[in-house]
Amino acid sequence: MKRTIQYQNFKNIYVALFLGATLFFSCENDIEKVNLYVDKAKLPEQSAENVEIVYTEDAEPKLRLKAKIFERFKDEKKTYINFPEGIYVTFYTKNREIQSTLKANRAIYYESEKLWEAHEDVVAVNEDGDILNTELLYWDENTEKIYSDKHVRIRTKDEILFGEGFESNQEFTKYKIKKLTGTVSLADE
Repeated sequence: MKRTIQYQNFKNIYVALFLGATLFFSCENDIEKVNLYVDKAKLPEQSAENVEIVYTEDAEPKLRLKAKIFERFKDEKKTYINFPEGIYVTFYTKNREIQSTLKANRAIYYESEKLWEAHEDVVAVNEDGDILNTELLYWDENTEKIYSDKHVRIRTKDEILFGEGFESNQEFTKYKIKKLTGTVSLADE
């Protein structure tokens, strides 16, 4: 009885090994067939990890962008850069002082439109310490405006403002909430 069980076990192992070897050696990778399954339009033209980009004008730093992942896509319609794991941007004054910062969990930059989209847990802080929180923020480099049509929360030294929709200069120093929904005063009484 023991020999029959041992023989059965070895027989099963040999059959499995034979089938595995047959499959392994009979596989053929035709590159044309493989390319049919890979959609090249969905692959980035360029990609990088742990990126730091410094944008300058006349040798003066204007902004510093840090991102874990950088993916540049190009097709017939538009070219864009995807930051699927977020960005952290520092904007500088002419005196190289920090003017404002922006953080988002995800971002996209449309090159031809010069339009940024910041998504998910977007936080912008200006030089006065005012803090903007929203889930979607646009920055249009052409008009030098930042804006959102989503819920926003702005915390200043004296109050917290809540609203729907927001528009500001790109420095986030002159802003307005389109539809104010609430205000909480932080002033000492």
